[in-house]
Amino acid sequence: MNYKEITELLKLISDSHLSEFKIKDGDFELSIKTDKYQKKSKESNQIIQLPGNQNLPAGIQEAPAEAPAPANTAASNAPAGSDKDPEQDKDSQLLEIKSPMVGTFYRSPSPDKPPFIKVGDQIEKGDVVCIVEAMKLFNEIESEISGKIVKIVSEDAAPVEYDQVLFLIDPNG
Repeated sequence: MNYKEITELLKLISDSHLSEFKIKDGDFELSIKTDKYQKKSKESNQIIQLPGNQNLPAGIQEAPAEAPAPANTAASNAPAGSDKDPEQDKDSQLLEIKSPMVGTFYRSPSPDKPPFIKVGDQIEKGDVVCIVEAMKLFNEIESEISGKIVKIVSEDAAPVEYDQVLFLIDPNG
């Protein structure tokens, strides 16, 4: 593709409802994600044909933008002080321990050792709760809060992102 074709293509994409656009022509590959992009599975991709551009190579894909999930209308329309879902109220009191870095989450110091913590354990501020491996360095993650472990959100040996929730803690537990 030449410069003019690429600029025309970019204009068409920006004027469309596309969330993701990929094109491959021999060694040339172009991938664009618009502000409408949300991570999708490969099954949601569809082959499309842009109007008026019959000369474009095959392989144009669209991942249709998803509508945001509808909010729970009963909870959002309820007046203040009305009955609330006790489970939702309980979750709102939980505190989170989040990953301070991108890496791989490990619950134990080594595969043959027990995990640092389990659901139901009482932890104190400064207790080591897990390890996040980043760039071959094993970083012990310490709790900044005290409480009872209610849920372990991340899977052992799974990749984690910065600020991803690892544990849910009940500070009153």
